[in-house]
Amino acid sequence: MSAEATVELIRVRYGETDQMGHAYYANYLYWFEQARGAWCRARGFNYSDIEKLGILMPVVEVHARYRGEVHYDDAIEVKVWAGEIKRAAIKFDYEIRVQGREGVVTEGYSWHVFMSPETRKAITLPSEIREWMTRSPYPNSENMA
Repeated sequence: MSAEATVELIRVRYGETDQMGHAYYANYLYWFEQARGAWCRARGFNYSDIEKLGILMPVVEVHARYRGEVHYDDAIEVKVWAGEIKRAAIKFDYEIRVQGREGVVTEGYSWHVFMSPETRKAITLPSEIREWMTRSPYPNSENMA
């Protein structure tokens, strides 16, 4: 398993905030997703590559703990890593920090099941995809931690 993290830099848009001036809570899930995509790309693949092999990766559980505030125009760093890779599932862990501020403002995780699109049932992760997910980020990746 690769514990090496990838960091995705995201600028909070005005439309991602609520009436209180904070980032709307559901947007954190989009930021988690964006960071997962960067994590995959840093290892030389993307979700489409997995789907072409006949495997889906639906989110089956997600958790976010908000420890601080995020506002419009904040530059946030979303750190993601594979916390666990099991036979038929993967857990991604996340930390969000605001650039220029101390500490983690949000932490969370998401569980994804490897699923057959035909049967809609969990399947064992093929060794090829496991190798992709456990490799170190490429040296030229822009989004390495």
